[in-house]
Amino acid sequence: MNPPKFEKTEDMSNLTFLNDASVLHNLRARYGQMLIYTYSGLFCVVINPYKRLPIYEPSVAEMYMGKRRTEMPPHLFAVSDEAYRNMLIDHENQSMLITGESGAGKTENTKKVIAYFATVGASQQKSDAAGAGAAPDQPDKKKVTLEDQIVQTNPVLEAFGNAKTVRNNNSSRFGKFIRIHFSKLGRVASCDIEHYLLEKSRVIRQAPGERCYHIFYQLYSDYMPSLKKDLMLDKALKEYHFVAQAELTIDGVNDKEEHQLTDEAFDILHFSPEEKMNCYKLMAAIMHMGNMKFKQRPREEQAEPDGTDDAEKASAMYGLNHEEFLKALTKPRVKVGNEWVNKGQNIEQVTWSVGAMAKGLYSRVFNWLVKKCNKTLDQKGISRDFFIGVLDIAGFEIFDTN
Repeated sequence: MNPPKFEKTEDMSNLTFLNDASVLHNLRARYGQMLIYTYSGLFCVVINPYKRLPIYEPSVAEMYMGKRRTEMPPHLFAVSDEAYRNMLIDHENQSMLITGESGAGKTENTKKVIAYFATVGASQQKSDAAGAGAAPDQPDKKKVTLEDQIVQTNPVLEAFGNAKTVRNNNSSRFGKFIRIHFSKLGRVASCDIEHYLLEKSRVIRQAPGERCYHIFYQLYSDYMPSLKKDLMLDKALKEYHFVAQAELTIDGVNDKEEHQLTDEAFDILHFSPEEKMNCYKLMAAIMHMGNMKFKQRPREEQAEPDGTDDAEKASAMYGLNHEEFLKALTKPRVKVGNEWVNKGQNIEQVTWSVGAMAKGLYSRVFNWLVKKCNKTLDQKGISRDFFIGVLDIAGFEIFDTN
């Protein structure tokens, strides 16, 4: 039993008796007061409250700027500011690792870290301008800053990389390492993103209680009234096999509002209207491919289309001839020796090919989105002297059957 003075202690490394029971008791006592951040030596332990708390406002961020960790209550901003100051003082790159099981709040905390660095970098730029006697920038609603663009990568990557799982309504199905580059004076210079291990299998298969990636349901939300017609999505959402094997909606989530955020983020990140529409078309093509049906020819190891309506729609989204598209799936060309021949495919092989194509296409679209974001965030004119890296590892879930 720890002395009463350690009740709800901010740093558990100070506990006289440090064991599982005392740690859990301290975390529970602090959580009861909605104190979700607690230090444990160099680490910061976070308990997800599963509700919005007013502890991430710009005014709160300003309170933590330039303060030592011991001067303020435990907070993610304190850890972030310590990394920022260590970078400037020690002239060394810094990294932050955010890990935990699925639903622990890793992605949300990663977003808060990025927003904090964008805020502190922008405030440093303003103070530099004031010190140099420069006139302050005039407000311009259309002006987009690098800091804005860094923050707006989140809606895009979440739409295409996050999905509902049994334990988390907004689970990241990929890992990412975000490097925010700074000048020697602490100004944000640029940003780049590396991603790892996108869960491609989710594109064609979802377990009970889960959903496919958010973007498919956003397309069906009617945020853009003519979009479904343009994408030839003329069936009920539940009729598209690849995205309707489990849940279609998420409690408390408005897909229409989420699509608006995604579409606006595309604009802020300088995606052209054609690039946005091409992304939407490729997502629709995957949905159409999931409804393509094939049948076996009698007494032959050869599959053939069982109707061409969905194949025609998918081909239209791809900009392909539907007959050539179906031929490539049912009779693909393979090289035998020095010659190219057409190889017959049975139903199982064709179905596997359709699924593999859908997964491969989705993965390539995601790769392109990240590269496009990186290109936009690669600003010129400010030296890149140091960086702070933030690693957001994809959540893990352990069940009797995974």
